[in-house]
Amino acid sequence: MAIDYSSFIELGDLTDKNIGQLKLLNTSVLPVSYDDKFYQKILAAPFITKLAFYNDVLVGAVSCRVDPPVNAGEPQTLYIMTFCVLAAYRKLGIGKKLLEFVETTCAKNNYCKVTLHVQVNSDAIDFYKKYDFTIESTIQNYYRNIEPTDCYLMAKLIPVDPSAVTTTTTATNPAANNNNKNKK
Repeated sequence: MAIDYSSFIELGDLTDKNIGQLKLLNTSVLPVSYDDKFYQKILAAPFITKLAFYNDVLVGAVSCRVDPPVNAGEPQTLYIMTFCVLAAYRKLGIGKKLLEFVETTCAKNNYCKVTLHVQVNSDAIDFYKKYDFTIESTIQNYYRNIEPTDCYLMAKLIPVDPSAVTTTTTATNPAANNNNKNKK
């Protein structure tokens, strides 16, 4: 019988008081480093960042930005800029809870799709596929200073209400202007 860890997991908001913890988490888990400008931008748009706490310890986080529609009149999409869970806390439902936050954010705002770049890494790819993400394309030499340099663009379609499509430009979202800044 599987143990239910959900009662130990809480999602919290990003604040100026805990952003240092997020920096440390991302540095510990992710192969890409982010500068202070990146963290200032996500702090300016905290509605698309969530921190995951396990017994009050920060163990995971997701940071997203809103991308504009490809064509006028289409809904916006949500792009996952960073997504991480400390290795010791994986397979406890933390990643699932963070993805549920992302999908709920999409549903509330009528974003039609969630996208992210995933380094060629079978564990990460399997995780996203488990939650119905698909590989849209392979991008060779996406990363400059990490191996492997290739990545996959993965996506998940989110049902939207066509009568409530959000077509606001990304100028209202400071984090949206961080396009591909994670390439180092």
